[in-house]
Amino acid sequence: MTPTTSGPSPFTLAASAEMLYRDRPFTERVARIAERGFQVEIWDWSAKDLGALSATGATFSSMTGYLTGDLTDPDGIEALLSSARASLEAAARIDCPRLNLHGTGLDDKGLPVRPIEVATPGMWLTAADTLRRVAELGEAAGRVFTLENLNLAVDHPGTPFARAADTLALVRAVDSPYLRMNLDLYHAQIGEGNLVELCRRALPYIGEIQVADVPGRCEPGTGEIHYPAVARALHTLGYTGVIGLEGWARDDSDAALDAFRAAFTPTTVLT
Repeated sequence: MTPTTSGPSPFTLAASAEMLYRDRPFTERVARIAERGFQVEIWDWSAKDLGALSATGATFSSMTGYLTGDLTDPDGIEALLSSARASLEAAARIDCPRLNLHGTGLDDKGLPVRPIEVATPGMWLTAADTLRRVAELGEAAGRVFTLENLNLAVDHPGTPFARAADTLALVRAVDSPYLRMNLDLYHAQIGEGNLVELCRRALPYIGEIQVADVPGRCEPGTGEIHYPAVARALHTLGYTGVIGLEGWARDDSDAALDAFRAAFTPTTVLT
């Protein structure tokens, strides 16, 4: 095989407006990412002017799919389902196809509102049942919920169902096209490693892949992950979906997007 030298990325590339161009108002961040040719990802939609975001003309790839709640506590389940319904209404306003979930609600520091050190077998069964109900909401609205893996060692200690192996197991158990994985390779590198094999194993259940380098959670090329190799593997596996940069800019946001695009374009992908 030989590397290609021209053409667009074989993947759909997106970037988080929460983490780039942070010196600008949020709507300007969205517009700038769109101007650069990327789809846009946002987190908590409830504090944003959705009309203004829609007016930017940006294509939105992903947004937070709940505001409160969790997968296992009775009150938390009802809160999660209620806020998932509200999130679907918000997603319709900006035509966002994917809505992201975690194993439990997170506070403004990324820590679980209801930390759980060990999930019992009963919790696993309840979490799968809750996610089936979430998938039914997604099916009725024609949108997909994604369950994101997180890392416990650095960013999100105490979060249940956090590892990629956990999210994959739950998504497999539900087995609905309206519930997929948001496979975050930054988190997976910290928690599990073996990224190429992880992508291969999870491929049928992936709704989106998110990336950032380790350590530091900045753009590809700033840490230990050789993302061009990951890109080649994904291309070989036949993945053509969304890859989102959910990372900080080490220095300049334009340069971060350039590095991200370079890691996932044909100059680095074998055909």
